[in-house]
Amino acid sequence: MPSWAPMVLALGLGMAAHSRAQTAPPVVPAFSAMAAGAVPAPWHFASLPRKKPTEFSVAPLDGQQVLRVHTQDAYGNLVLAIGSPGSSARQLHWRWRVDQPVQGADLRQRAGDDAALKLCVSFDFDARQLSWSERTKLHLGQIATGEPIPTETLCYVWDGTSPAGSVLHSPFTHRLRYLVLHGSNAPLGRWQEEKRDLAADYARAFGDESPQGMPALTAITVSADADNTHGEGLAYLGDIHLLP
Repeated sequence: MPSWAPMVLALGLGMAAHSRAQTAPPVVPAFSAMAAGAVPAPWHFASLPRKKPTEFSVAPLDGQQVLRVHTQDAYGNLVLAIGSPGSSARQLHWRWRVDQPVQGADLRQRAGDDAALKLCVSFDFDARQLSWSERTKLHLGQIATGEPIPTETLCYVWDGTSPAGSVLHSPFTHRLRYLVLHGSNAPLGRWQEEKRDLAADYARAFGDESPQGMPALTAITVSADADNTHGEGLAYLGDIHLLP
């Protein structure tokens, strides 16, 4: 896999700078309000060439419609592009559960860089501050996919090899970083509620290159992959909320 490939977590995003006007955060379309089946716009699917696609669908579970995420030797992302209201988002709330983790996954290693579920946020970091090498990788990714590649992406993950609270750099690129919320002792098949301070999490993950603070959000991405381990994962995600 080319080194820029994991950065395609937010295919289809416009990476132009956004207005910093303090408007209300964008409303994330609720899975609970959708009919069972394919996930409708404005969510859209994004992947890499010649990859088996991860399956995203709306399905009933525990009396409510939720997002079902199934990956089997596959790769894929469900992307929601965010406009200028993303500049006012500071809190991210959601619930999720993993029923089947990807066996052999290890986010610290290229051969194990898979997960049954990732919830990712991308930021409008100025690409001119990146090194020539990193800008080149972004450009190559855009050529290969026909889509702009985000300059900074933080993914909240479950990971069986690192303790909760760990911050990891993707083994493929520093443009993508992981924050482990649940480790190997996390219960499977049970909903977990999350409330995250985006600015604080951004400072932990990207504070080394952006001491001036968190840029505006450009996208939310739900991701799952098992293409490196050739394994299988199953997980569910409830409604996502962005708050001031």
